[in-house]
Amino acid sequence: MTTTYDCTIDDERARGLEHAQRAISEKKCVVLPTDTVYGIGADAFSPQAVTMLLVSKGRSRTMPPPVLIPRINALDGLATEVSADARKLAEAFWPGGLTLILHAQPSLDWDLGETKGTVALRMPADEVALELLTLTGPLAVSSANRTGHAPAQTAAAAREQLADSVEVYLEGGQRPVEGEAGVPSTIVDATGPILRVVRNGAVSLDQLRGHVPGVLGLGEIPMAEEEAAAEQLGGEQIGAEQIGAGQTGAGQPGTGGSSAAGVQDDGGAAPEAPGSSVVTGPATESATPAGNQQP
Repeated sequence: MTTTYDCTIDDERARGLEHAQRAISEKKCVVLPTDTVYGIGADAFSPQAVTMLLVSKGRSRTMPPPVLIPRINALDGLATEVSADARKLAEAFWPGGLTLILHAQPSLDWDLGETKGTVALRMPADEVALELLTLTGPLAVSSANRTGHAPAQTAAAAREQLADSVEVYLEGGQRPVEGEAGVPSTIVDATGPILRVVRNGAVSLDQLRGHVPGVLGLGEIPMAEEEAAAEQLGGEQIGAEQIGAGQTGAGQPGTGGSSAAGVQDDGGAAPEAPGSSVVTGPATESATPAGNQQP
């Protein structure tokens, strides 16, 4: 039976957390407040529960949910190859509005969807959420709304969309707190040697760079990649000019038909292609769909 608990009242909060813990152990879904918006949560280690979460939202396995954790030391239990830079960001901004995409521990028995071996982790800055996570352990959590609809900012609004697909609704009032902007978490891909922002959010690029100066902003590419792309583009332009000039000169009087323009008959080097440039494009896609509606 679906039940809503007012977590602004101590007794109801205690009963609600107890019921929510029981629901999670029974592979059912719960709605909980976070520091961004309300989330729908399920046992991260139960494929059945995660499937119920995705079905409740009307979402496919190609959009796996992130995982919320109760404390920073859970990081190493869920992720592997965590770089020193990723650890610096976690220590600086957890609990808070930062999600880190990391390599998932291969030994873990979970199925969050098509993650390609990665997991998105966050520690929320919300008392009710952290109390529940302490009781249940890591939860797969996505925004408490049907896909394509606005994320819920109260448990009541979430219930209007998710209805009886959720066992427990924990009502903690407006999220984010009234007067604060509803900004999603910043998502950083930490699966490679260079950290990349893949979604802007609550933590600004300047704040990230205050701890890890080399973090790439959304759409930025490393200098080495930019130079390699420019070199490749220049080579392609030279090749195209050589082919075009060779076709034009072939068999025409006075050209000899044997050499393309820009290639010296005496074996000298071809001139540099003019105007070679590279347009800064989006950073390499994260191995995990970032989940733009995540709390």
